[in-house]
Order: sequence, then C-alpha cells, then structure tokens
Amino acid sequence: MKKYHLLVASFFFSLALSAQSSQSFLLNLYGGYTFSDRVDFDSSYGKVEDGFEWGAGLEYFIMDNASIELKYNRLDTHMPLYTKVPITNGPNNIPAGTQVNAGDDKGAINYILADYTYYFGSSSQKALPFLGAGLGVSILETPKSGNGTYFAWEIKGGVKIKTDSPVSINLHAYLQSMSAAVGYDYYWDYYWGPVAVTDYASTFQFGLGASLSYDFSK
Repeated sequence: MKKYHLLVASFFFSLALSAQSSQSFLLNLYGGYTFSDRVDFDSSYGKVEDGFEWGAGLEYFIMDNASIELKYNRLDTHMPLYTKVPITNGPNNIPAGTQVNAGDDKGAINYILADYTYYFGSSSQKALPFLGAGLGVSILETPKSGNGTYFAWEIKGGVKIKTDSPVSINLHAYLQSMSAAVGYDYYWDYYWGPVAVTDYASTFQFGLGASLSYDFSK
C-alpha cells in the first residue's frame, strides 16, 4: 500500500508542477471529520466508525463559476462486525451483538473521485456558496480481506472564502458513499425456478471539512 500512496502523491505533484504555467488550476488540500455509519447484512451488521479524513485535489475551472476536480481522500477508521442473531458453534454459543472481529477491525477507505462544482455569484465576490457532486471509486483496506475496489460517489456544499493572496479557504459539508456486492438473495420464479439476485451493501457517511486552495493564476 505504501507504493500506492507514493504513486498518488507523485501524480498530484506532477500535475501541480504542470499547472504552474496555466491560468485555471487550483491545488486543494483537504481535512475533515467524517461521522460513523452502520451497514446491515442478513445475519450481521458492521460499522464504519468516525475519524479524520484528509487528501488533496487538483481543480480546473472550465468557466468562471464551474470547475472539475480530480481528488484523493483517505479515511483511517475501525470497522467492527457484530452478530445480529445468536450463533451456535459446537458447544459454544455466540450471543447476538457480539463483535466477531475484535482486535482486527482497523482499516481505511481511499476515495478517488472526479468532482463537478458550481459556484453561485460573481467571481469578484469574497464569499462564494457552492454545490458539487462526484463519482469514482473507493479502495477499501481491511486486515483480513486485503484491498477491494468499489463504486463511490459524493455530494457536497459550502462556501469558498477568497483572500487577497493566492490562498482561499473552503468550508463544506459532504456525504460520501461506497457500494459493494456482499452475496446473493434467492427468489423462486414460476418459470425459471430459483433466481439469484446480487445483494449490495452501501455506506453513507456525513462529514464536515475545510480545504486550503492555492490559485496558480495569482
């Protein structure tokens, strides 16, 4: 995973260097607090606990009030898994609500997203409200299962506060989600017999954050 982090860092660094000759690029450094979420399965449920999320992005303005951005964010967290119903394991019974991965629940979620953001008002204003959305992938790191790549999306809203320098501050709220296939549900069809339908589980995590932006055009 260290090679992966180095590759992402090198990619953003090379983009930042190439952006210095452009008039429309911003480098964004992100930090935020992401709140926990519960994910339900058939006989168990898991949690993605809250934690600090950080990252970086390169934003390109396609017009005065709209931009596209490629960004990477990482959330280091714990992901405990609990039983919903009692489990009989030979002479031992595991009661409902027991954590089955105690001591082995540390993990991380890496988001790689392409965002679109629209800023309301005139570009000459010091404070610009904005709304945005993004699509991409999440790379889930878990101790036992290794890494998995899944579909991810986010929506966000906030305000951009400009200064007289190339640096500006974005204050924002966001909702992030990733979805993964976790097995099959089976149904009986009169003509086809048993039919397997893929079962998906999704996380929905709300967060509050801020970013520092450097405008290469100033």
